[in-house]
Amino acid sequence: MDTTVLVTGPTGNVGAPLVRILSEQGVSIQAGVHSGIGRLGEVPTVPLDFRKPETFVGALSGVEQVFLVRPPAISDIGNTLGPFIEQAEAMGVRHIVFLSLLGAEANPVVPHARVESSLMEADLDVTLLRASFFMQNLSTTHRREIRDRGEIIVPAGDGRTSFVDCRDLAAAAARALTDPSVTCRAYDCTGPAALSYHEVAAIMTDVLDRPIRYTNPSLLRFAWHAYQEGHPWIKIVVMGAIYTTARLGWAARVTDDLNRLLTRPPYTMREFVESHASSWA
Repeated sequence: MDTTVLVTGPTGNVGAPLVRILSEQGVSIQAGVHSGIGRLGEVPTVPLDFRKPETFVGALSGVEQVFLVRPPAISDIGNTLGPFIEQAEAMGVRHIVFLSLLGAEANPVVPHARVESSLMEADLDVTLLRASFFMQNLSTTHRREIRDRGEIIVPAGDGRTSFVDCRDLAAAAARALTDPSVTCRAYDCTGPAALSYHEVAAIMTDVLDRPIRYTNPSLLRFAWHAYQEGHPWIKIVVMGAIYTTARLGWAARVTDDLNRLLTRPPYTMREFVESHASSWA
């Protein structure tokens, strides 16, 4: 493929498998990282910090496409990702694939909505992957409480969520970056079923062969727990807003967009837990 792709978040839940997929396909990649020039496996890295505009030109040099991820700690889009998008447009980037959030277009509270607005104002091709809740949140953000306490502590009430596996999102992003027929539109990326956290806990209990309980905390109890776990307040506020959408039933929608982008069915929650069981050992 005669193009160079800048992958942001290349060590994250979606970025890491995306780098692997694109590398296997022979796509020219460079990975934007805080640590600077070097290599991520066989992939060259370039310095990129959305809070440091002086890193933008070097990261975008020679790049035709960008896979864009909003770092969880960044909510001030106007001074970070907004200027990055403007610089990408000025330097001739022709296509950005943005990992957004399911329902972002109708939820101005979440930072993803402001990123989408900046992308829509730019003169370039845009593909939006509006993802439902990551299954991998259970093996990363909430890993310790599940592993050590046997508890899932999120303020989602009894709402259902169409959890999606990040491996599926990476495969969808690779398709969007390599197949022009799927660009320039928004895809609502969900898993194959909408589950409550009670049902997730039951699946984990069965697969891990030990009790896992969903505590169903209030928003305030969750915020205090997350603060004690070391999460910064701005991240806690964003997490609270996102989990409120689940509590209100807004995260239960299931679509077939991923089925159209993938060459296989999306992973189920049981398949995810089985393949990540060591995370909670």
